[in-house]
Amino acid sequence: MRKLLFVTFILASIIGCSSIKNTSEYTPQEHFDYAMGLFNNEDYQEASNEFQAILLQYPASTVNDDAQYYLGFTYYKKDQYLLAAYEFSKLIRDIPASPFIPEAQYMLAESYYQLSPPYQLDQAYTKKAIDEYQAFIDYFPVDAKVEEASTKIKELNGKIAEKEYKSALIYERMSYYNAAIDYYGIVAETYHDTKYAPMSLYNKIQLEMMKEMKGSALNDIADFLTRYPDDTKAEELTKLQETLLAKNNN
Repeated sequence: MRKLLFVTFILASIIGCSSIKNTSEYTPQEHFDYAMGLFNNEDYQEASNEFQAILLQYPASTVNDDAQYYLGFTYYKKDQYLLAAYEFSKLIRDIPASPFIPEAQYMLAESYYQLSPPYQLDQAYTKKAIDEYQAFIDYFPVDAKVEEASTKIKELNGKIAEKEYKSALIYERMSYYNAAIDYYGIVAETYHDTKYAPMSLYNKIQLEMMKEMKGSALNDIADFLTRYPDDTKAEELTKLQETLLAKNNN
């Protein structure tokens, strides 16, 4: 039985080794085509090895940017998003005339998007993803992926807004009202296109009223009614505005 297992192991090793080709006599294009075959067969580990070899062996070849782009993509496919981001950014930095630049910029943003954690955690990668999606939109405004990039920016902004909003709630519950007002204000101003903006502005107004900051409350009520006239809180705040103005006139 042990002899049979040993023979099986040897055969498997031979078969495995036989799939690795000697690429030393390939032209750059032939080597790249071989690497792409591995990539298309989803053999991402071997594909990444070959793309790296191409970059080392033919640094000035016409397939250099192709290999650089697909090296990043192999890391992305293997869920190694930091390595993917590094390779995509290297292409953008080192070969700015490459036709792969728009796609590399988008995939750089996608790599950070994949690294974006739940809202409770540090949002550094979320902010990086937003910056890279915005760079993609700014540099390639007519690209077909602009709409998708905009949608993802809105999603990621919502995640950061939720984190800031929940922080404000915690400060409010701990009676740190000034800190809560500041955080609500940040959400309302910075993330005004998220669902947390009107919620934050409403809560800020309530705290300002509690602290007798009626001038600030009036300004924020006017701002709320201008931005969110159809919000469910609009009627309540309109009545509050009328009451405050009436008291100021008396």
